[in-house]
Amino acid sequence: MDNAQLIRQRLIELSEEQYRAFSASLTPGKKNILGVRLPKLRKLAGEIVKEDWRTYLSQASDESMEEVLLQGMVIGKCKTDIEELLTLVARFIPKIDCWPVCDSFCSSLKMVHQYRERFWEFLQPYLLSDQEYEIRFGVVMLLNYYVLPEYAPAAFHHFDRIKHEGYYVKMAVAWAISIYFIKLQEETFAYLKNNKLDDFTYNKALQKITESLRVDKETKEIIRSMKRKNTLS
Repeated sequence: MDNAQLIRQRLIELSEEQYRAFSASLTPGKKNILGVRLPKLRKLAGEIVKEDWRTYLSQASDESMEEVLLQGMVIGKCKTDIEELLTLVARFIPKIDCWPVCDSFCSSLKMVHQYRERFWEFLQPYLLSDQEYEIRFGVVMLLNYYVLPEYAPAAFHHFDRIKHEGYYVKMAVAWAISIYFIKLQEETFAYLKNNKLDDFTYNKALQKITESLRVDKETKEIIRSMKRKNTLS
């Protein structure tokens, strides 16, 4: 039995049917979900990176969502230099085909904090892509690591420029704007008053801001009053 088969067997042993059904309900249309909780996947990834993680990544199977999630976590935890890491990230991105894989992978890439400008350069082609999950990857990376005054103008420019009709792109942009608002309220308020967002994304961003526990009641009322009328969102 090769390494990929051993890992798959381990994941099957860690799986839970009730959690599989729950995960499936969050990702309509996504097949091959085993039902392994994220903390268990992270623990297994931690074990793998202590061994020959490069061989694991070269042999890993993409048969289930969890096997792909695990690869992303290993890339996030591995100890290597920035250029090898970016090569691994670039190889992984084509495997992203659902929001849980995208968002988990983005949150695992903690090395961004050490090499923020290098990662920023790396992200630009994905933010300019016409592929739904490449764009979502770029946007979720922004909301995880670039909610900073010096990056906000460029981030807002990207949000305005993105015109992809994919639901998971629009929701990522709305989510990102809400995070920018929470952390950079003045700058994001100004952006919300003058932007090129489509109505659905704009109104979803307002909705997410009003759902946040970190925004006060008075501000939420102002945000609600900014909703665009006569839309389907």
